[in-house]
Amino acid sequence: MSEVRIAAEPRTEFGKGPSRRIRRANKVPVVLYGHGEQPRHFSLPGHELMLALKHDSNALLTLQTDSGDQLALPKSIVRDPIRNTLEHVDLVAVRKGETVTVEVPITLIGEAAPDTMVEQQTVTLTVSADATALPDHVELDITGQTPGHSLTAAQVTLPAGTTLHQDADHVIVAFLGVPSEEELEAELAEAEAELGSGQAGAEAIEAEAAAEAGESEAGESDAEGDADGDAPASETPAP
Repeated sequence: MSEVRIAAEPRTEFGKGPSRRIRRANKVPVVLYGHGEQPRHFSLPGHELMLALKHDSNALLTLQTDSGDQLALPKSIVRDPIRNTLEHVDLVAVRKGETVTVEVPITLIGEAAPDTMVEQQTVTLTVSADATALPDHVELDITGQTPGHSLTAAQVTLPAGTTLHQDADHVIVAFLGVPSEEELEAELAEAEAELGSGQAGAEAIEAEAAAEAGESEAGESDAEGDADGDAPASETPAP
């Protein structure tokens, strides 16, 4: 894992306005939790923090504060949905020798057997390790795997000092057969048939609605004709 030393300035103002001012100064508002202490509020340099978290979501940070260095790990990261810049980060305080539980990315290595489709169902693994020795990823070898098989969390290679912290039988990746040309053509024909059936049903519904609308308009016309006095006038007998 990577370790980054970063200057932490204490924050005394809170709310949307002060947070906006911090971001305009190219800094990021953060809150530090942990060890039963009250949350501590800091602002960190945005560029350095972004680089630290870019390739390792579990980067170990050494916060250089007025009261001394403090080790911390990211707990929650909020990014701008458009610019992808850091908006806010929650950190958790840790100590050397302390065991923590985190999620780390799973990297597949090797190649499955020919004509085998690889379906990765889980992209991270929950593990426990020393806070200062967390892996930035774990590896799962899929070499030679054939259709009908799967690999579970128990089969992921873990670095020394790292233990699995989730169901060992949880499926990480499944292997499927590549469909034949005949199977693809059959699936395409079935999809086209379903689409045609759906369109025909929609057209029938539209035609029925149009017919009902026409009958309704005809009825309204007859009623308007009666109201306009189209009935023959009564005759008055000659004297």
